[in-house]
Amino acid sequence: MTEDRPAPPSPPITASSPLSGYGQLQPRRSAWFWIAITIGGGFALLIIAAVAIPEALRLKKHWNELTATQTMRAVGSAETTYNSTYPDNGFACSLSALGGDPKSGAPTAQASQLLDPTLSATGYKNGYFFAVTCTAKAIANNHKISSSYRLTAIPVSLGKSGDQGYCSDENNAIKYDPAGGDNCTQPLP
Repeated sequence: MTEDRPAPPSPPITASSPLSGYGQLQPRRSAWFWIAITIGGGFALLIIAAVAIPEALRLKKHWNELTATQTMRAVGSAETTYNSTYPDNGFACSLSALGGDPKSGAPTAQASQLLDPTLSATGYKNGYFFAVTCTAKAIANNHKISSSYRLTAIPVSLGKSGDQGYCSDENNAIKYDPAGGDNCTQPLP
């Protein structure tokens, strides 16, 4: 006698089985699913932006401060050159005297062409305003000359374009004001 045995059951079709998806309709995603995915992605972007934007602004501010100290050195060097080139004047009492357009002719005491023309015309560079003032006069060759100057660099927007103010003089030693003004008492590290 032969026993009738039932056929073994087919293995179930799972998501990882090679037969998954064959002959089956995939469930259609609802609009709520796509809204949730979009909102979730938006939140992820907001979190990334909340971290990245302040860091980018901090780096930009640091770059502005670094550029301000480099510009202070360049102006100090231009003042030293101006003083030796125009000894009858002493130091320049303005940025415009240190600047000037090289296309306009030979350098003069009023436009010595020692600085970038844009900086000397506007006093602005990378988030800082620069200014030169004469602080003392002396008599040389029977007339007054500028024997000292003060250079300042102040952030255009304190806390955004820079945190510190910078000052220098004819000794070319740059100091800074941690409050962002021109009361510079701290030497640069």
